[in-house]
Amino acid sequence: MDPKAKEQHVHAVFEKIAPKYDLMNDLLSFRRHQAWRKFTMKQMNVQSGATAIDLCCGTCDWTIAIAQASGTGRVVGLDFSQSMLDVGADKLKQLGLERRVELIRGNAMQLPFEDNTFDYATIGFGLRNVPDLMQVLREMQRVVKPGGQVVCLELSKPTTQPFKSLYYFYFERLLPLVGKLVAKSYEQYKWLPDSLKAFPDMNRLSDIFRETGLRHVRAYSLTGGIAALHIGKKETDGA
Repeated sequence: MDPKAKEQHVHAVFEKIAPKYDLMNDLLSFRRHQAWRKFTMKQMNVQSGATAIDLCCGTCDWTIAIAQASGTGRVVGLDFSQSMLDVGADKLKQLGLERRVELIRGNAMQLPFEDNTFDYATIGFGLRNVPDLMQVLREMQRVVKPGGQVVCLELSKPTTQPFKSLYYFYFERLLPLVGKLVAKSYEQYKWLPDSLKAFPDMNRLSDIFRETGLRHVRAYSLTGGIAALHIGKKETDGA
């Protein structure tokens, strides 16, 4: 699928599934996505007053966690799906964070911010969906300050049997059926395993982080390789 077609297809997918997105995340990951995010926040060690941009922020769960950890720092959530942002905006209002977090409809491949703006640039379960992941990582690196962190939490590929076989059976056969039954979205949830097939494994993604110029890259395998966390730092003068 060419980049433009992929972008249009992914946009249509997320516009359709937005109302059931959180419920499906709970069902499909057996609620493990919450533990993965908690582990990620611990590794990020967000300090009071830190600034961040959360790309492909979706319904804003990670954006909210960052804002709560930062307290007073500027936090921006960016997504190209207005339907997802609308769900996120409702969450922010319920938590009294609507004035603390700025939500922007935008393109992760062309961020509307100056160089060296944020302490953190994050992307959760979105990197596999972008037309050019290296371009997104370069943009994330561009907008963080020297020494700032580029953080990706994403689904990955288990490598050990029998877990690997069970995992792919679930994702390729059962997951679209669950999507059809719960979210009335068979084709949309068939996209998830399709997108994962073409996505780099954990080691290759670590190499890509380094190829884009990030330093001190750390990678963590989560829940037997179902997901992976990658953290890289923007180079500082002399580092």
